[in-house]
Amino acid sequence: MHFINLRKLLCGQNMEWVTVALLALLVPDCLAATLPNFVLLFADDLGYGDLGYSGHPTSLTPNLDQLAAKGLRFTDFYATSPVCSPSRAALLTGRYQTRSGIYPGVLYTGSRGGLPLNETTIAEVLKPLGYATAMMGKWHLGFGANGTYLPTRQGFDDFLGIPYSHDMGPCQNLTCFPPDVKCFGFCDQGVVTVPLMHGDTIIQQPVDFVNLENAYSDFATKFIRTATGNQQPFFLYYPSHHTHYPQYAGVNAVGKSLRGPFGDSLLEFDSTIGKILQTLEETGVLNNTLVFFTSDNGPELMRMSRGGNSGLLKCGKGTTYEGGMREPAIAYWHGVIQPGVTHSLSSTLDILPTFAKLAGAPFPNVQLDGVEMTDILFNHGPGKREAMFFYPVDPSKEYSVFAVRWGKYKAHYYTRGATHSSTTADKDCDLSSLLKKQDPPLLFDLDSDPSENYNLTLKNLPERDTVLQKILELKKQFEASMEFGESEIEKGTDPALEPCCNPQCSPKPKCCQCETMEY
Repeated sequence: MHFINLRKLLCGQNMEWVTVALLALLVPDCLAATLPNFVLLFADDLGYGDLGYSGHPTSLTPNLDQLAAKGLRFTDFYATSPVCSPSRAALLTGRYQTRSGIYPGVLYTGSRGGLPLNETTIAEVLKPLGYATAMMGKWHLGFGANGTYLPTRQGFDDFLGIPYSHDMGPCQNLTCFPPDVKCFGFCDQGVVTVPLMHGDTIIQQPVDFVNLENAYSDFATKFIRTATGNQQPFFLYYPSHHTHYPQYAGVNAVGKSLRGPFGDSLLEFDSTIGKILQTLEETGVLNNTLVFFTSDNGPELMRMSRGGNSGLLKCGKGTTYEGGMREPAIAYWHGVIQPGVTHSLSSTLDILPTFAKLAGAPFPNVQLDGVEMTDILFNHGPGKREAMFFYPVDPSKEYSVFAVRWGKYKAHYYTRGATHSSTTADKDCDLSSLLKKQDPPLLFDLDSDPSENYNLTLKNLPERDTVLQKILELKKQFEASMEFGESEIEKGTDPALEPCCNPQCSPKPKCCQCETMEY
């Protein structure tokens, strides 16, 4: 069992060495002293095989590689959806996206809906304990009328970022790499250009991609320094736009990677992480900060070399195969979490209850799908998660979950390819691979076959029927507990709701442009 000095890390009092299992029990007694800080790093469309530490030969990710070497690396960590908005909803609420209504698909520039305000985010869990909360980067959980669904309405004190995906606006005439390399592709047309917001205010439209990451680095540094100067615990959420299409990077990253535009974009993200870590060290709070890194879904393989890489996993974004939802993940807490590797089944769902447990905050009074991970983090134990349920891009009561993982086994009840994962040699990944009911279910041993190549039969797994029966029981139990919330995405879109820095201008959307304002 791992031991830490809570006297040093939590309360600054003359305490004996105790097990970390007591951490959550002791934290409430130390509220007047030092609560842990949290930094949550969330990549976009990053694959299982994209990082240097995971073996990509030309990715340049020195800071993430150091986090992996000095922290706890997860091998079996999952997002809840193979696309952006639902994955982010689950991350911030600890609940499957079907409960909050963030399905099917993703939210758009003029979406009427968004993450319901009665959902409790990580920021809203921590704020009552006195935490400073801030977010920078990609929100993608709704804008709405007058910014109804922005982060500042969902528990974040401050926000600098883009309210949705940065390809949701004309990009063909924008500069993505210096000195003046235009963004690759056309992105969404017929809508407003992508805005940069500070709080509830648009400060730039269209966004300046080349200098965007510098703005984020400055924002993070200022936030951390202000919070530590005020002796206030903090939660910083950084859902990056990297490495989603179209890739971009500033002068400090362009041309520095052997991997081209994708690699330069990834390097810039990694560099911002490095600056955050440097600020934590300079402000003296590195030893009291849990840094957690993962990604929202698998790589967009249809972009080929400008997309990500799922490594040895099958397919990618848009699918419920491993490549679509199994993500790289790292937990780093200097001097507290021992370096190593865990094969314990874990998910983005588990981050909210883990942060709440460590801070001594009560869990939201709703049905949570996440479980706290302190046993995994501090003891490298098996954890509490028994199963993982895989919803497609478009969940429905009719088809329910497409797949279930229990222990090392994964059963597919339905399979389907996706546009996002087209262009690969594996025809199962392509859009042409239509919805297919698997009866009996496909069954894979992910320990020996993480690529999902070899369907287990009674010949090579005599206990196959017993395993499938157990998985079916878990599936039925989960489905009985699931209450589908009203779909926020099916509320549709309204062009009048698209964020515009000059709302009275005409003709829209072309007139929605403004110079940069200070934030």
